[in-house]
Amino acid sequence: MNSVPQPADLEVVRDSYDRVADNYVDMVTTTGLGEIRTNPWLRAAMDVFADAVGGLGPVLDIGCGPGTVTAYLAERGVDVAGVDLSPRMIEHARRLHPECGFSVGSSTDLELGEASWGGLLGWWSLFNLPRHILPRVLSSFARALMPRGELMIATHVGDGDLPRTEAYGGVPVRWTTYRWQPDQLAALVEEAGLRLKAELRLPPDGPIGPAVVLVAQREH
Repeated sequence: MNSVPQPADLEVVRDSYDRVADNYVDMVTTTGLGEIRTNPWLRAAMDVFADAVGGLGPVLDIGCGPGTVTAYLAERGVDVAGVDLSPRMIEHARRLHPECGFSVGSSTDLELGEASWGGLLGWWSLFNLPRHILPRVLSSFARALMPRGELMIATHVGDGDLPRTEAYGGVPVRWTTYRWQPDQLAALVEEAGLRLKAELRLPPDGPIGPAVVLVAQREH
């Protein structure tokens, strides 16, 4: 039984991502933003993650969008699947990367078996979770990892909540970006029962603004 409460705006957020999906895919294709191969530091982090979890067990890319990172991990030999809240994003993922498996679902409502995953990835996909819900999601991820399994998350750094009314070319949306300071997020990950292994901070002058990548491991 799922113990994670559902965000009150879940369906609104789902609809918003459905609306921006086409523009987002076009942006990745034409500008490279969101493409793991265009940022050497993010690519390096993903390569280390792939090496660490690839031989342990299956990996789930949670909030996979159009499957760009899912496909990258698959190319590295990782047994990986993707899940996303937006059906339209999953349509694109299946079209663009038919070699990978994709499904529609929310990070708050996943049937993740105890100690059954070698790796879980939340790559710029958890920042819409309200502050009282994210810790519960992280705890569910920690339980789902097998010993030595790893969680890698990347998100926007900052203070406070940022309501969005348009995105990706002026498409009307309704969602909130919940920004975290790296130390705050690291504390939540450790409180969930994981040991922090690495942290990569990206500066505010980059194309995605200030951001952080955290890697943590389940020890037992």
